[in-house]
Amino acid sequence: MSCYYVIGIRMDNRVSNALKFQEVLTQNGCKIKTRLGLHEASEDSCSNDGLIVLQPCGEKKDIEQLVEDLNNLKGITAKLIDLN
Repeated sequence: MSCYYVIGIRMDNRVSNALKFQEVLTQNGCKIKTRLGLHEASEDSCSNDGLIVLQPCGEKKDIEQLVEDLNNLKGITAKLIDLN
């Protein structure tokens, strides 16, 4: 088992796509050590697109399956960085 992975995610149309995205994260919650969400926000607006960075832990095949599951969602692009 390794935690030397990073998944970079771009989410388009956050309002419409967040629910399905969150379901996948919840199903894989025990594999996700760190989650960081980044989007533009100000007092009068909030961006509908964003970036999410995950640090998953586990076997490589399980992490690759998580990335595949994320990429199967509408408006989501996920890339795995393997630092092992």
